[in-house]
Amino acid sequence: MGIIEEAHNINVLGTGERVVILAHGFGTDQSVWKYLVPHLVNDYRVILFDKMGAGTTNPDYFDFDRYSNLEGYAYDLLAILEELKVVSCIFVGHSLSAIVGVLASIIRPDLFYKLVLLCATPRYLNDVDYHGGFEQKELDQIFDAMTSNFKVWCSGFAPLAVGADMDSFAVQEFSRTLFNIRPDIALSEAQIILQSDIRHVLGNVSVPCHILQSSKDFIVPVEVADYLHTHLGSNSIVETMSADGHLPHLSSPEIVNPVLLRHIQFDIEELF
Repeated sequence: MGIIEEAHNINVLGTGERVVILAHGFGTDQSVWKYLVPHLVNDYRVILFDKMGAGTTNPDYFDFDRYSNLEGYAYDLLAILEELKVVSCIFVGHSLSAIVGVLASIIRPDLFYKLVLLCATPRYLNDVDYHGGFEQKELDQIFDAMTSNFKVWCSGFAPLAVGADMDSFAVQEFSRTLFNIRPDIALSEAQIILQSDIRHVLGNVSVPCHILQSSKDFIVPVEVADYLHTHLGSNSIVETMSADGHLPHLSSPEIVNPVLLRHIQFDIEELF
């Protein structure tokens, strides 16, 4: 096993000709895809990995300089594809990793057949003529709470993000993976993610995109999906799912899995 495979806990399942790579968002690890994977392995070669900084990765590998911007994660993704000799993939990314996939596809569009973007946003902060969902003072309150008592912040943030009560399995599962992150790494990642703005590069995307959004999401307003659709440089389609929360693939797999499978299997170019 190479250093990249070991560092990212890479798992390759299935024997299909087409490759599907599943990339998780902040606060989770590859286990968040456990409800989707069984539906893919008979038809696809499925690649799972843990992004650097996840609680399942070695914190000694987390380079604060490398991950001081989102491009560091994009180059990690490209390194994984190169290590596994992937020449074309269907990329499914959630939240942070959706944007990482967008950035990676701009650098190496040849490696991506299409992007399936789940609960993605190019910017979390509100701006003139743009509703990202947060004001700066709200983000500062998040960062202060994470610094003050990370465990307490996790307990409060998890049900808000999932959109369910604390006793639900999805909230408990997200709380577990969130709390497994080393607090200083979690704070650094949250600051980089929530202060990011990639709106200026959306027009450079040339890979077809499928934009999937929960109808009610505390983190990403539903209108952001339409913003992406309007500003991406590639062909794209949008679907709003009748699911609540920012982690619908964990909290509502019975609703989300059929949608994800349909978009993984569907060729967007047929529409144009």
